[in-house]
Amino acid sequence: MSFPHVPAPDAAVRREAVARHGQLTKPLGALGRLEELGVWVAACQGQCPPKPFARPRVVVFAGDHGVARNGVSAYPSEVTAQMVGNFLTGGAAINVLAATAGATVRVVDMAVDTGAESGMPEQVTAHKVRRSSGSIDREDALTDDEVNAAIAAGRAIADEEVDAGADLLIAGDMGIGNTTPASVLIAALSGAEPVAVVGRGTGIDDAGWMRKAAAIRDGLRRARKVSGDPVALLRTSAGADIAAMAAFLAQAAVRRTPVILDGLVSGAAALVAEELAPGAAKWWVAGHKSVEPAHALVLEQLDLTPILDLDLRLGEGTGAVAALPLLTMATRVLAEMATFADAGVSGREAPLPGDDPEA
Repeated sequence: MSFPHVPAPDAAVRREAVARHGQLTKPLGALGRLEELGVWVAACQGQCPPKPFARPRVVVFAGDHGVARNGVSAYPSEVTAQMVGNFLTGGAAINVLAATAGATVRVVDMAVDTGAESGMPEQVTAHKVRRSSGSIDREDALTDDEVNAAIAAGRAIADEEVDAGADLLIAGDMGIGNTTPASVLIAALSGAEPVAVVGRGTGIDDAGWMRKAAAIRDGLRRARKVSGDPVALLRTSAGADIAAMAAFLAQAAVRRTPVILDGLVSGAAALVAEELAPGAAKWWVAGHKSVEPAHALVLEQLDLTPILDLDLRLGEGTGAVAALPLLTMATRVLAEMATFADAGVSGREAPLPGDDPEA
């Protein structure tokens, strides 16, 4: 299940984009991170000026987790399937935010704990690996065959979306209990202790927090034995949804398609994806910083600075989609602003002899 080499975004185009910002009708650097983001988009697209995004696409990976039976979430497991239905009828937060930002949403059932009786459309269940996952505090999340199937599904979904014209991808998540395996993965790959990664997830009380801490502690004991092998780590400690998401993020980079990362769960998948396909992180930006404590470890490990910090913790891809309009603005500034020459505006004066060039 190896991935091919991931080339970095185009360095020559990056330099061209930086130079173009110096010619636009503003002081260089005056738009701060919007300039950096526009340069990144140009480098990813391999052209300057860059093109505005034509088909941003959100893919929500849904799956249940056996560890949820330990009382680590404020919501029952049946909410996962119910929320998949909500996505399909357009009633979830990600649907509203994506419509506002100009993106479309796809949901895939990787491991929701339902069978054919659920009535989910075939396009939702086409890549399904299993119902729920093993309880990672005491058993593997997946078998060898299942983790390979989930990775193959994630790669295939990325290819499907890019081949259909997606020019920006976002991975969302839906799964009651999924912040527990995500926290285990992050701790295993960052070297953090369990207490440093335990968050409140869906809003658990103190007793739930203690149950979650115990589950993460026990899951981490098992995960650390295989932390040097990303596929074995996914098999042991993830679940089909997170395994597929990791492969999706890795394959997006292989296909030279930029990604906005969301919060804790997509961050955990991203850490594994960088292990699967070293260099993939150069194709990602962090949409936001989650209030979940483990997400800060993800951002540090991947050397990513979040675009937004709005105290979000929903998942679904919402934090990434909230950042999409800013990324669109950054792209259009670089593509559509007039240069000093185009507008007939005088540029910066050359320094006089003896002037401080930094003044």
